[in-house]
Amino acid sequence: MSRIGLAFKLFFQILFNSEVAQRAESLSLPAPQQEKKPEPPPPPPPPPKAKPPRPDGIDALVLLATLQREARFLDLFQEDLSEYDDAQIGAAVRDVQRDTKATLNRLFAISPVLSEEEGGRIELPASFDASEIRLVGNVQNEKPSGGTLVHRGWRATKCDVPKFNGTLEQAQVLNPAEVEV
Repeated sequence: MSRIGLAFKLFFQILFNSEVAQRAESLSLPAPQQEKKPEPPPPPPPPPKAKPPRPDGIDALVLLATLQREARFLDLFQEDLSEYDDAQIGAAVRDVQRDTKATLNRLFAISPVLSEEEGGRIELPASFDASEIRLVGNVQNEKPSGGTLVHRGWRATKCDVPKFNGTLEQAQVLNPAEVEV
């Protein structure tokens, strides 16, 4: 306790006596200056993980799998039809055709390129897009003014093929084998 008393005594002497304050100041050592090092900048955030590139052809595989799932499309073309009579094949084709059409319209909203009836005569515009109209038959060097519409053509007005996030190997399974238990 004697040091506490001495501290109080010195405190008041330094406070009220300038001579004691000067001597105390000469006795006190300056506090060591600590060099403040600048904080290093925080490390940059890790770069986002790059998505692996989508394998080529995966959209085609997804489309085939969708047509199989919703319309049994592959079953019709992979089945050996030689064992069936025409009536059975016709009945199967009718169902597959109906369901395939519905699936394609849902995914692509398919509409004709030209609205005129097939077999009718049409006038060709002076300039037309060759991706929309293909001339067939007796095509000459000069541009014809018209012709007979053989096929109206088809165009997709949207494209809603489902996105697939799995691996190529998973996408290659167009329809899993089914085992009844």
